[in-house]
Amino acid sequence: MCLALAEAHKAARGGDVPVGAVLLAPDGTTVLATGHNEREATGDPTAHAEVLAIRRAAARLGEWRLADCTLVVTLEPCTMCAGALVQSRVDRVVYGARDDKAGAAGSLWDVVRDRRLNHRPEVVEGVLAEECARLLTDFFRAR
Repeated sequence: MCLALAEAHKAARGGDVPVGAVLLAPDGTTVLATGHNEREATGDPTAHAEVLAIRRAAARLGEWRLADCTLVVTLEPCTMCAGALVQSRVDRVVYGARDDKAGAAGSLWDVVRDRRLNHRPEVVEGVLAEECARLLTDFFRAR
């Protein structure tokens, strides 16, 4: 999560909402890809930290299936990112702060664990939650 927080700080420095993500290989220690929000920087509404990390990991592996991989992200994924996690077959999602307004991994919705879908990643929530939430709160207070 510390690596994901470092990515989130990069987003904030670029004027984006400070969310960072790290995608780990099946061994749980090798970083396949990182990402941070780049919507403001790129003008791309899909440039969320999770989506960028997924895209980069898939490109690195030459494979869209990210089975046995873990995504670590500072904020609970939104519906778009939760869908991307399901579609990419990521096995585990670890997140810091809950997102009661737009979260789709247990807060507002639970897309990643919806039994109607063919893949349901394990979800671990609350890792360094206070640090992750503080970064977001400070960012929005400054605006």
